[in-house]
Formats: sequence, structure tokens, C-alpha cells
Amino acid sequence: MASETQQRYAISANGGGMRAAAGRLLITAGARLIGHTAPPQEVDRAAFARGSTQLAVLIDADNAPPTKIGAVLAAVTHRYGVAHIKRAYGDWSRPHLSGWKHPILAYSIRPMHHFAWSIGKNASDLAMAVDAVDLLWAHNLSAVVLVSSDADFTGVAMRVRESGCQVYGFGELKTPQPFVAACDEFTHIEHLAALVVDDRPQQPQNPKTQPKLKTSATSDALRIPPEIATRLRQAVDDSADADGWAHLGAVGHALATRYPDFTPKAYGHTKFGKFIKASTLFEIQNRSPGVGKQKVTYVRNKPT
Repeated sequence: MASETQQRYAISANGGGMRAAAGRLLITAGARLIGHTAPPQEVDRAAFARGSTQLAVLIDADNAPPTKIGAVLAAVTHRYGVAHIKRAYGDWSRPHLSGWKHPILAYSIRPMHHFAWSIGKNASDLAMAVDAVDLLWAHNLSAVVLVSSDADFTGVAMRVRESGCQVYGFGELKTPQPFVAACDEFTHIEHLAALVVDDRPQQPQNPKTQPKLKTSATSDALRIPPEIATRLRQAVDDSADADGWAHLGAVGHALATRYPDFTPKAYGHTKFGKFIKASTLFEIQNRSPGVGKQKVTYVRNKPT
């Protein structure tokens, strides 16, 4: 017959095993409730490798002009693909957000309403940050587009990038540099063509009364600010060989890494190579790496 001490030990051990099993059950149930049973680092990366184009556009309505959202969405579609998820966050009971009504209806944006629970606290910013991470795992996104000029989303951009997902930012020129640098690519919306939503019926125009567009022989000339010219020359210097020549692809990569907000589209060029040629800042060589192979472009700073 077992002693009293042995009986107590057996009961204690059995109880510990039951508690451990119950704990494992709770963990499994909790994981299912939040939409996945694997920790974030074990998420299926196959969707990214297959070139998934699942995009989510999250808009901070307090820090984005409604009259430019059409241009932003057009740029997103043109550059990155169709946005399957479009959400705008704000306290829609506030009068200063009334201008968002027409863009939300016209572009099929889902309004996410969040009251400000206390003065000085922006509940919609927090909700947008939570959704960015939640949607990342729930929909296996390939990219998240953050539309805001608020530096508070710097941490969100960093967190999403750590998960292997691309982050594209859109904001005004006043956007703080930390948020710009945290994105894989950042576009200042002032560089985009304004698309204003107008729900009034359009009247047909007589072609004879339409003004003629004026053309100029110098319309292709680029006006590059001195600061941008300095950045371009520095990127060439950083990528150049002993003779000062740099591979055009290496120059573009250096610019994108150091200045995520730079884009040749701001100067009317969709291709980086054409922009470099039009800038007239560099000497250009097209070299052949071998018979039957495509020529490779090299650039070198012109003497200043």
C-alpha cells in the first residue's frame, strides 16, 4: 500500500499535467481566434515568392488631403497593382473630415470610424496601426500602402517591413524624414497630378471652343533642384570605379536605399535611365558586355 507522501506526490503530479494540458488548449484556441495557428515568424512565405499582388491601402484621413486621394490611388494601381483593401481612418463625427465624403464614395474606400476617447489622443491612428499588422497576417499581403504625413507611423512601417512585406508611403512634403526612411518607397503627393472628385454632371464641350495647348521646344528640359543634383552626383560617386564610371543600376539602387522619397516620376520620367539622360548632369556610355548581350549603361559626373 502506497504511503501518504507517495499519494500526495501522485495527486500533485497529475494536477500539474492537467494544468499544462489546459494551458496548451487555451494557447491553441487563442491562436485560432486571431486567425492563424503559427507564430508570425512561421507565416507562409510562398505567397510572397509567387509574386502575390495583394495590396492594402490604409489612409490616415487626419493627415492626408482628400482632393489628392484619387491621384494616390491611381499611382498605386499603376506602380504596384490593384488595391484589394482600401480603408480610411478617422473620427467622422468631426467637421474637418467632411471633405472625405465624396472621395470615399467615388473610390470605394471603407471608412473606419473611431471616436477620440480623450483629448489629445488619436484613437484612429492606433486602429490603423493595429489593422496594418492584422491584415498582414490575415490576408498574406505582398505590400501595405500607408497614406499619411504623420511620423507616428514610422514604427508601423518598420514592423511591416520586418515581416518581409513591402511598405509604400504617400505623404506631403512636410512628412518627417524618419517615416520616409522607414518605407521601401515614399512619394510626396505634391508631385502627383491632382484628381478632384466632382459629382456634378459634365457638360459636353464644343471642340471648336476648346483652348489649344501650347508647345515649347524646351518642354523636355529638366529643372532639378540643387539638393537633388547633389544627391544624384553623390550616388554616382559612391558607386563609381577608379575612373569615375558607375553602373546605372547601382546608382538607382543607391538612391532608393538612401532616399526612398526620390522618384523620377516627379520630373516627368517613368524610367530612371531617361531621367538621368535628360538631366544633362552626367556623361553616359553604353557598353557591350559581350557578343549577343544587351548593352549596359554607365554614367560619370560631368566636371562642375
